[in-house]
Amino acid sequence: MNILIAEDDARTREGLRLALVRAGHHVTTAADGRLALEAFQNDEPDIVCLDIMMPKMSGYDVCRAIRKVDKRVPVLFLSAKSEEVDRVLGLELGADDFLSKPFGVPELLARIAAIVRRCAWLLESPTNQQPFELHDLRVVPTELRAYRGGKAIKLMARDVKVLRIFHERRGQVVDRNTICDEAWGVDFFPNSRALDQHISLLRRKIEQDPLEPKIITTVRGAGYRFE
Repeated sequence: MNILIAEDDARTREGLRLALVRAGHHVTTAADGRLALEAFQNDEPDIVCLDIMMPKMSGYDVCRAIRKVDKRVPVLFLSAKSEEVDRVLGLELGADDFLSKPFGVPELLARIAAIVRRCAWLLESPTNQQPFELHDLRVVPTELRAYRGGKAIKLMARDVKVLRIFHERRGQVVDRNTICDEAWGVDFFPNSRALDQHISLLRRKIEQDPLEPKIITTVRGAGYRFE
């Protein structure tokens, strides 16, 4: 699993990182709420573990921001707050679990394992990890990279999903709902602006001229198309 740990206490943060790495997970850490949100946007973690009382943005605010763009990713609150009202608020914001400090590493690992069991899609592996091409762009899913000539282009996992959607539907207009369902999950319906922003960022990576895209073209009022 790719796990994001957001914790402002350096010793706690490093201790959790080491424990999760030893358990076989890939771990990204953040020391405050804003860095946590940036890490979530850049790294697309499978599970997010949030301290509540953090500088710049609280864990609650980070959770709110995450839920605006992703309804599925599991969020586990790690907090010294133990009042019932705090737990209820966390769950109302869309958290999947709440672990009160102090806690032991075995309990944390058990909670993560329980989340994985409940969220069966975390264990799903892509059915097709073979490279594919869109014009002169070669996408290699297992590397999270695309290649044009000798240049490597770093991609996020969701970028690969979006590009595969167009590759598999070459010549077809793909509407926003289809892209959202297949790239984000059926429980997530981002507004058109969020999706358009993602497409715009992806174009900057893969198009030779993002202002005159050749791979992902816009079909006004209908969606996008690759020809």
